[in-house]
Amino acid sequence: MNSLRNIDIKFLKGVGPKRAELLTKEFGIRTFYDLLHHFPNYYIDRSSIYKIRDLNGDMPYVQLRGRFLSFNTIGEGAKMRLVGAFSDGTGVLEIVWFNSVRKIKDAYIVGNEYILFGKPSLFNGRWNMVHPEVDNVDSVSATQGLRGIYPLTEKLRNKGITSRTIFSLIQTAIAGIKTMRETLPEDILGSMKLMPIMEAVRCIHCPTNNDELQNAKFRFKFEELFYLQLNIRRFSRKRTATIAGFRFPHIGYFFNTFYNTQLPFPLTGAQKRVIKEIRADMGSGKQMNRLLQGDVGSGKTLVALMCMLIALDNNVQACLMAPTEILATQHFQTISELASPIGINVKLLTGSTPKKQREVINQQLTDGSLHILIGTHAVIEDNVVFKNLGFVVIDEQHRFGVVQRAKLWQKNHIPPHILVMTATPIPRTLAMTVYGDLDVSVIDEMPPGRKPVQTLLRYEDQRFKVYQAIGQSLRHGRQAYIVYPLIAENEKLDLKCLEEGYENIKETFSNYKVAFVHGKMKPAEKDYQMQLFASGEAQILVATTVIEVGVNVPNATIMVIENAERFGLSQLHQLRGRVGRGGGQSYCILMSKPNISKVTRQRLEIMTSTTDGFIVAEADLKMRGPGDIEGTMQSGIAFDLKIANLAQDGQIVQIAHNYAEKILDADPDLSLPQHRILSDTLSMLYQRKLDLSRIS
Repeated sequence: MNSLRNIDIKFLKGVGPKRAELLTKEFGIRTFYDLLHHFPNYYIDRSSIYKIRDLNGDMPYVQLRGRFLSFNTIGEGAKMRLVGAFSDGTGVLEIVWFNSVRKIKDAYIVGNEYILFGKPSLFNGRWNMVHPEVDNVDSVSATQGLRGIYPLTEKLRNKGITSRTIFSLIQTAIAGIKTMRETLPEDILGSMKLMPIMEAVRCIHCPTNNDELQNAKFRFKFEELFYLQLNIRRFSRKRTATIAGFRFPHIGYFFNTFYNTQLPFPLTGAQKRVIKEIRADMGSGKQMNRLLQGDVGSGKTLVALMCMLIALDNNVQACLMAPTEILATQHFQTISELASPIGINVKLLTGSTPKKQREVINQQLTDGSLHILIGTHAVIEDNVVFKNLGFVVIDEQHRFGVVQRAKLWQKNHIPPHILVMTATPIPRTLAMTVYGDLDVSVIDEMPPGRKPVQTLLRYEDQRFKVYQAIGQSLRHGRQAYIVYPLIAENEKLDLKCLEEGYENIKETFSNYKVAFVHGKMKPAEKDYQMQLFASGEAQILVATTVIEVGVNVPNATIMVIENAERFGLSQLHQLRGRVGRGGGQSYCILMSKPNISKVTRQRLEIMTSTTDGFIVAEADLKMRGPGDIEGTMQSGIAFDLKIANLAQDGQIVQIAHNYAEKILDADPDLSLPQHRILSDTLSMLYQRKLDLSRIS
């Protein structure tokens, strides 16, 4: 396989320098190896021949057998197109070509029999097909059975490179290869009963039946996920073994005093378990790198504070970094209210902190009198210098860049312990991959007294009753959120917008004060509007999704989400977490268009059936795929899956994880002769231009 990685794709017959440059730019295909790993998106059964009379709009691709009746050239120059009339005796299909018109016209003969393969569409009451594949009836490829359809881009299509072009290039490459170096050890191939690499390459691109295809796909999915797991686990073990951290052996005044006098409510069993896990890390002498998952309202901040108190009892400072000023301010208010009475100095540092306050903060940081610093990106600025930073909490860390997070490591010569918090529940199989190099703690229990939010699905014709419910809640002294998907009206999107909704809500609830926030407001204005609502001066907050994280108003007991069908499940769950934060019964009302698809209705009904964030996250993963969560990968570990799908291949992830662990248990450095293939392949797969090995 080494040699295939070194053969430039431009040397393959049918490619050349210009096509090679295009393939590299569009898909990163530089070598024979890259081309052979450009897998089909899906497969079409080309063993069936359809009739024109049987065509319908639901058919993705079909194969037809018949004759061209005529060809006509329309237009001139760049706008020239060729239109052919094709018949199989049951009807006539219009065939249109926009590229290579003269070449195509000379290639096909009226009256001769051909097989067409393409996507039919209805235009002005007539069936047509644009740029189909055309084969002579005696062509073997015309009835090949399963045919892969390859991913393409608009640039490739404009240059005349089709799925069939890619298929032909791959077949040429395979035909010229006598042997391929295996990429998996013999013991794995044998125990997993995997196809050898050469056979798998042939069967993934040109399967003769579905069994061959499924076996080839399984082999490549396993291989991809196995090497990803092997790389993550190898890195994690190396970090644990080589990076020393602070040892915090003592539980002292701050922790004990807080626990005995300031604890706002008894800890749940889950909170106690997580604190024990974190405390064990902090006493190990190795740098902690732990992910704390917990649903909205589960008490993550209290856990983080109590762990910071352990750090303070061991004579170091702590820091909490949040992605927004709103969230940082909320953390500051919560933590300072709890910790200040026992003599803990807590300060807030954001982009809008006045210069004089910054000077005080910097002075207290350097002399050690400031115990806990809470802030935004401002805490990682070069002029923010700690006397002895030993414990760092990063909230919703996927909103920070890798290098930004790394700057916190440089605040002390001994890297501080890192606790990453997220209120976005992450399914287990995804967490194993995305956060595979972090230890994971989960708070899976809500504090006592919290009533589950009741979620209701309502349609436009029920709006009057929804407004009645809001009015009743307001009359009882409660507050309400109303969330919109857009700030301003968009002619292309038939969606509710905040600007129009704000005016409508003010008119409908004229006896109440209405505040509004959205992402394009200046920070000062946003904070002012938020404070109106948080203080209770405003009873209704009209907002976009800017409120999904970091807004805590326990008196708000009702939320209406307009055009709920436009939001992902995880985002709806985050928004729903803004209510239900007090003791009263809260409601989340999902407003939707009545004419939504069956799948969309099923998605929204998941929200009405459960408040468990992990169930919601699993459903979201299966329906939408990993999405933005993939952007949260740790430590610069490459994450470019070509064939595996974390939403669908959870079982393979687990198998791959188990094999990776087993091999590393026996051979941590992959130095045994039988594992040479593993170290070589890892080196090829995960070559990095930037050393990110010391970034959390």
